[in-house]
Amino acid sequence: MEKMIIFFDGSCPLCVAEMKQLRQLNAHQKLQFEDILVPDFNQRFPDISKEKASSILHGLLTTQTGDEQQLLLGLDVTYKAWNLVGKKKWLKILRLPVIRIVADKAYLFFARNRYRISYLLTGKSRCNSCSID
Repeated sequence: MEKMIIFFDGSCPLCVAEMKQLRQLNAHQKLQFEDILVPDFNQRFPDISKEKASSILHGLLTTQTGDEQQLLLGLDVTYKAWNLVGKKKWLKILRLPVIRIVADKAYLFFARNRYRISYLLTGKSRCNSCSID
């Protein structure tokens, strides 16, 4: 069974909202959620750069056999996460070759501006005690 660890920004209201949705749908425990801002993050995940994970969403996918891991980035993480919980199948369109280029650039814009975009959409740019529980 494929599983994935998602490394997310726990201070971003929109990021946390998406992780909450995914957690609610995670009945088969295919997803594990890790906030990159927790104090012991670097000790627990020394191979994942907190700085890089802050600039683009990271996901560590474990293959069905469990003997191989693959690092996914950005919309590849988003697509795979929703795929693993069996929802939002339409996201596959964002991975088509021509659309992928534009979608990935749009995602990077979002990632760079996520606090401003969160403020525009939620009235909060950051949260100190966001939790996906």
